[in-house]
Amino acid sequence: MMKEKLQAIKDEAMKQIQASDALDKLNDVRVAFLGKKGELTAVLKGMKDVAAEERPIVGQMVNDTRTAIENLLEETKRKLEARAREEQLKKEVIDVTLPAKKNNVGHRHPNTIALEEVERIFIGMGYEVVEGPEVEYDLYNFEKLNIPANHPAKDEQDTFYVNKDIVLRTQTSPVQARVMEQGRLPIRMIAPGRVFRSDEVDATHSPSFHQIEGLVIDKNITFADLKGTLEEFAKELFGPETKTKFRPHHFPFTEPSAEVDVSCFKCGGKGCRFCKGSGWIEILGCGMVHPHVLEMCGIDPNVYSGFAFGVGLERIALLKYEIDDMRLLYENDIRFLKQF
Repeated sequence: MMKEKLQAIKDEAMKQIQASDALDKLNDVRVAFLGKKGELTAVLKGMKDVAAEERPIVGQMVNDTRTAIENLLEETKRKLEARAREEQLKKEVIDVTLPAKKNNVGHRHPNTIALEEVERIFIGMGYEVVEGPEVEYDLYNFEKLNIPANHPAKDEQDTFYVNKDIVLRTQTSPVQARVMEQGRLPIRMIAPGRVFRSDEVDATHSPSFHQIEGLVIDKNITFADLKGTLEEFAKELFGPETKTKFRPHHFPFTEPSAEVDVSCFKCGGKGCRFCKGSGWIEILGCGMVHPHVLEMCGIDPNVYSGFAFGVGLERIALLKYEIDDMRLLYENDIRFLKQF
């Protein structure tokens, strides 16, 4: 009876092993016959009911059956694994004659290139780069810059108001006011950053753009220092032959104030389409810091003086790379950006 039972278990196991076409099915067969609750294990648990003199014979029969099942399981496992590897290799075959995929690596945006160039120039002159909040108090964006509540400049700048006391900054000058308030003198800094004005989008305007504003506060600073600084900046940025011209202007936070032109680096000042025939290109505004601005920021105007200037980053990028439409900088057209 025991021999017939073991033979039946062996035959059934062999049949199921040979029918297995996947490793998980083969493992199910192993568990069903050799596991803790398997059929062969159940036979071993029933050895206590076998007569003592027959136990060695039955034990040997059980071991032979187990060995036969295990050998077939192992052989079948190797075949299935080999078949799986072969199928995987067929799926993962690589045609080395095909062209390789291009690794498209991005690069710096024209605005970033221009900003890094301006920062390099001023850091070389001993300036530090300072950043400030884009959402700013009206106090710093206007009042501490000598632009009180009823000043017409508030209307001219078309400000985005969060509420009556908080605005999206219209310039990076609030960073200068914050630094002056700290009272750590002397000051030599530039403040680059994003600014916001309620402008319609066109070739030269955007509701969001970037400015770089500079500030120097020290004893005995004069307009001559301002002129020398900006002349050196223009030559470094546009070439050593560049000339500068200062025209009187008005800004509420500087007195006296001026706008600065540079000689056209395209035609050398002779007049061309790029400079509209004038030989000059306007690049920035500047002036000596207004004494009242110094007072409001806790600096004695009788002891200290200084100058400030501001330039649009997009203006620099448009001029330097001869781009005629500001909107191209923001459209993310890869055909345009690949040129830089």
